[in-house]
Amino acid sequence: MLHTMKKILVVGHKEDFHQIVDLLFAIGTLHLEDVTDSISSDSLPVNRWEEDSEKEISSLLVKIGGIIQFLPVETISREQYDRRFIELQQMDRNHFIDYTNQVISELESVTRDLSEKKSNLEFELTALHRYEKTLQKIQPIENQLPVFEGYEVTVLLLQKEYLNIIDVIKDEIKKITRNKFELIFADIDEDTIAIIVVYNKRFSDRVHSFIFSKNINEFRLPSEYMGKPFVDVLALIDTKRKTLQEELILSTEEMEILSREWYGKLCVLKHILEDKYEAVLSFNQFGYTSYTCMIMGWVPLDFLKKTKESLGKTFGSDIIMTVLDESAEFEEEPPILYKNPRIVKPFEFFMGLLTPPRYFEIDPSPLFAIFFPLFFGLMVGDIGYGIVILLFSLFMRFRFPDTDWIVSLSAILIISSIPTIFFGYLYGEFFGDFGEIMGWLHPVHIAGISLNRMESMMPMLILAIALGVVHVFIGLFLGIVNGITSHKKRHVMEKTGMLSIFTGVIIVFLALNRVIPEDFMLAGFVIMAVAIPLILLGAGAMGPIEIIGTVGNILSYARLMAIGMASVILAAVANKLGGAMDVVIVGIIIAVLLHSLNILLAMFSPTLHSLRLHLVECFSKFYEGGGTLYTPFRGKEKMR
Repeated sequence: MLHTMKKILVVGHKEDFHQIVDLLFAIGTLHLEDVTDSISSDSLPVNRWEEDSEKEISSLLVKIGGIIQFLPVETISREQYDRRFIELQQMDRNHFIDYTNQVISELESVTRDLSEKKSNLEFELTALHRYEKTLQKIQPIENQLPVFEGYEVTVLLLQKEYLNIIDVIKDEIKKITRNKFELIFADIDEDTIAIIVVYNKRFSDRVHSFIFSKNINEFRLPSEYMGKPFVDVLALIDTKRKTLQEELILSTEEMEILSREWYGKLCVLKHILEDKYEAVLSFNQFGYTSYTCMIMGWVPLDFLKKTKESLGKTFGSDIIMTVLDESAEFEEEPPILYKNPRIVKPFEFFMGLLTPPRYFEIDPSPLFAIFFPLFFGLMVGDIGYGIVILLFSLFMRFRFPDTDWIVSLSAILIISSIPTIFFGYLYGEFFGDFGEIMGWLHPVHIAGISLNRMESMMPMLILAIALGVVHVFIGLFLGIVNGITSHKKRHVMEKTGMLSIFTGVIIVFLALNRVIPEDFMLAGFVIMAVAIPLILLGAGAMGPIEIIGTVGNILSYARLMAIGMASVILAAVANKLGGAMDVVIVGIIIAVLLHSLNILLAMFSPTLHSLRLHLVECFSKFYEGGGTLYTPFRGKEKMR
């Protein structure tokens, strides 16, 4: 079902505008409507509110976010977070902006400088590590490098995947130096090799130009290490690394101290700024006159008292909240907010597959809650499968408690596993016929008919079609109700005629088969005769096609039997194939794999087909959709 909505108009002093908006945002019950479109007239011109603080708040938000990015993440308790949030949220708007600017001016340059210093130290350490690693690799061949005056030594670093370029380098340097050079290479690590080239300095510019043109990584030591023996350079690098590591530790400690003091406070500031920014984006829906400000929107009836009391407590007689009368209220269709019992709530997830219902329509969520588990259980119908689905759903629910769609789907499967186990008991199925083979349970007999699905295909088919009749009839009845509430006479006549003609057909069928007295047959024909004009008046020339379509809708419920039959056959195959193996462990593995596949299909296929039976076969008889979801004017809950 849906919440009853009331349209309200809030009028206050113009100078209190920001306080009123902040309070309504904190209350979080109002679905905004554009007040200027509804009220403004020649007699009462209402101006659209224009706000210039959007850029300011956006700028503050960017700066606060930048500071947070620089700081190490710190955990903050929910209690601390909420206490700080309430404290800052209660600040006057201007006071809050001034406080935020003060925090930014205090922290922005400090965090930026510390972060840059830390990054530079990490970069230097990385470079030193690379110098050290390369020197350690080429140190053994240091004695082979010529030290003649006028000669230059160049070290190139090359990825091993590009080894084929060595010949290109060699040929080009040979041309440049007129074959007066030496080239040797050594492995640096499993991915990199060092190429050492010795040549006359007069070819230096051309050699380096070639290296640059080919985008080859040249290994060059910093100037303070040039001309020194490698062993001395390695000692200097080691000393430098220790100094840099000490500085890095100090910088990290400074950042951590800063983060412990400010990280939680900054996250709360960012939360409130995001809320204020979202609020500012809605200001163009507010209006004002010379002395007043006006805000209009929809509030669920259950929250109306809370909204009025909160406004009165803060502003007293300086604010007026008016509930608009019914005629004004329904000039525009209200937004919709679901109001269902806890057991129905998960099935609202399926409503996301459709456009929301209109305010005057019946909410189909309870229909999902009743028939989806019934159809699912009827198709799967296995105690063992039901238990596995139940355990899997519980695991997913507790493993991903913050992922809404997983929580909703797992709740639906938990509910659906109960009828699955119940029908499994009726069918006598525990992992297919395994329970029956072991003598643990047997199919139940009703009126002499065994509920063993392998042996009772026709009774199962009749049951599926009967459920289809009930489901479609409910859809037609809801179509009549929706037609009455929305004042669509033709719609009411069509659905009434359709419901009547199939009622007449069923009466005649039961009378012919002597399930009911034959005297009822005439009543059935009369009902059918009355129904046909109603269908033609309601649906016109398409009426007969609608009748055929509804017959097809009902016959579609045969899939309840067919999908269930496919599942039980695969389960029986798994047991038979597993039992036919000479090696017990092999048979168990085969049976487990096939049952696992069947359980996976049992969660997927019955879900899809049950959804189709609802959305296509039943909902097409009454559901129109096209409503607007209730979107309250409030911030989103955040917890860093």
